[in-house]
Amino acid sequence: MKIYQIDAFTKNVFSGNPAAVCPLEQWLSDEIMQKIATENNLAETAFYVKNGDKYEIRWFTPTVEVDLCGHATLATAYVLFHYENHSDSIITFYSARSGDLTVTKEEDLLSLNFPTDTLEPIALTNEILNSFDTKPQQAFKGKTDYLLLFNTEEEIQNLKPNFDQILKLDVRGVIATAKGNNSDFVSRFFGPQSGINEDPVTGSAHTTLIPYWAKELNKTKLSAIQLSERKGYLDCELLGNRVRISGYAKCYLIGNLFLE
Repeated sequence: MKIYQIDAFTKNVFSGNPAAVCPLEQWLSDEIMQKIATENNLAETAFYVKNGDKYEIRWFTPTVEVDLCGHATLATAYVLFHYENHSDSIITFYSARSGDLTVTKEEDLLSLNFPTDTLEPIALTNEILNSFDTKPQQAFKGKTDYLLLFNTEEEIQNLKPNFDQILKLDVRGVIATAKGNNSDFVSRFFGPQSGINEDPVTGSAHTTLIPYWAKELNKTKLSAIQLSERKGYLDCELLGNRVRISGYAKCYLIGNLFLE
């Protein structure tokens, strides 16, 4: 079976967030898909099956299946637009865990349309404070993640996570964010619970970040940088209870998997 590796939210290979994409004619067993994702050892491996005019999609980290993944959805759309003969400028994915998700193509720019997250403020517990070397100003809880607010971009860039402590938190992962110097906001994402200590670029985290920063900055169109070592660049827009997350992608690898 065919496999692609795509770098998402970047214009250049070796940056952004790599995702594997596996087109399927029918679903493999959960066990086999998890083993493929573990073997790939990337933040995400996406599998899809065409069903009528939609594409059913699922996402796996090296250790678990997840409810939503932005960069692997962007990567899958890139594969469909460039290599798997999808001729329209819009793709509708369907996830049993997240509903309909659309990706539109305008020249080389791909735009995800995802539902927004919901946030509620929470206390800065010792468990949260012990997870980083710098104290956040505020903490919030979304559907699956914590969002921690810091003072400056420099704090985000220099933040030293305690992964053993983060692993004990009862969430998918932790988003650290602050206002940006050359963008509206910056972030990093830590998810040892999902088998990824630090995710290079996390599209799904921006379903949390966009509504937060849109309210804080009183604007609906925002620019974002994820300050991982590989870095990622995202154009963002709040659309009521949905968000638009846009970026570029590049193909790194096309190959074949051999399954016994």
